[in-house]
Formats: sequence, C-alpha cells, structure tokens
Amino acid sequence: MKNWETKNGYQITRVLAGRSNVFLISKGGRNILVDTSPAGLWKKLERNLRRLGVERLDALVLTHTHYDHAGNAARVQEKYKAPVIVQRFEASFLAGGEAIVPHGTNFLGRLLIDHLGKNLVPRLKCPPCRPDLQVDDTLSLADFGFNAHIVHTPGHSPGSQSVVVDDEIALVGDAMFGVVPWSVFPPFASDAGQLLESWGKLLATNCRLFLPSHGTANPRALVQKNFDRRKRLEPQKTIM
Repeated sequence: MKNWETKNGYQITRVLAGRSNVFLISKGGRNILVDTSPAGLWKKLERNLRRLGVERLDALVLTHTHYDHAGNAARVQEKYKAPVIVQRFEASFLAGGEAIVPHGTNFLGRLLIDHLGKNLVPRLKCPPCRPDLQVDDTLSLADFGFNAHIVHTPGHSPGSQSVVVDDEIALVGDAMFGVVPWSVFPPFASDAGQLLESWGKLLATNCRLFLPSHGTANPRALVQKNFDRRKRLEPQKTIM
C-alpha cells in the first residue's frame, strides 16, 4: 500500500491498486475512503482496511458511479457506517445500481464501446446504494474534520468529482489516467470538452500531485503540459 503525505500531515494511502485504485485519507483518527473498487474485490478491500486498523469511516466519497468505483459502496456504507457522498447528477444511478456507458476517446476506446457497449451494460451495474449526501459544484469536508473539499469535475461522466486534500494532492477518479508516461487523457469520456474544463479547475488549485483511479500519480507539470496541448487543439475540434 503506497502512501503520500501533505505538509499538514494528511496521510493518503492507496488501499487497493490494479483494477481500480482506492484511497484512504487519514488524520487524527479520522478516515475518509475514496471509491470502493469492483464488487469482486470486497474481501481484499475489507482485509486491507483491517490491516490499517480502520473500523469506522467518517465518509465514503465516490468519484463517480461506474461499477469499478462504486461496486462496494453499499457494503462499505453498512459495515463502516459511512455516509456516502456522490455528485447529484449520479445520485439516481447509485440508488438504482444503474450503469453509465461513456464514449471512447481514442480508436480502441471507440471500438470497444461501439461494438460492446450494449453488451457491457449488465456487467457494469453494481448493487444499489443509498446516497446520503449529494454534491453540487463544491463541498467542504471541514465538517468531517478534514482540510479538504470536493469539486465537480465532469467529463469522464456527468457526475464525476475530485477530492482536493490540503490544497496539495487531488484524488481525481477518472478525470485523468496515469497509465502511460506522456498522457493523462482517459480512454473513455462522456464529454471531452467538459473534461478539459475540469483539468482547468484542478490546475487552478495549488496541487502538486493528481492521483487517478487507474495507474500512478501524475505530477503537476505533466497535467499542465497535457492541458496546454489540448487547449491549443480545441479550436480545431481535434480534442476527441
């Protein structure tokens, strides 16, 4: 389990990696979980939280409601008594366990969605979960004891959101990927233009690292480089 620490002592632990990263934000005995992994990884998630001594969670934040992020939300809510925080555009999807299928942003992504999209829908569903708190554009997590806030960062999905911790490290869900060393652009997005705007929101913070749900941490310089390049291409309609 990899760890990062902010200047004010907030610990960010990658509880699960591989299929989808799950992060735990901790300080002073308080804990917030960000995402939950697919349902099939419940035992591993539970075991790793136990190893960290986590018996109760102050909150569960879902970056969005795709199955590989929200697959264990209902179990986490029940076992750890965690209020579930979701962006309001996806609250109904979470409550109904429905699937949102984004568009492909590159050749392989488009090929996969075009040919398998409808067949993928049943596999993308996850157990329904009651949303306890719905976010509009931003939400401070001060009431939970954290110097952190949630910001709406749509693009990958309509209700995607990110968690900014200590204005230093952002947990960005699928707003970015960290799979290849030269690009942070995800292979799937509902609206590529919105995604670029969301990068602008995140770069408006002082964050030095952006932790995606897939792959490794993206340094600020790489995100800025990708943002600048795609911003130049945007008027030419080549962002897709």
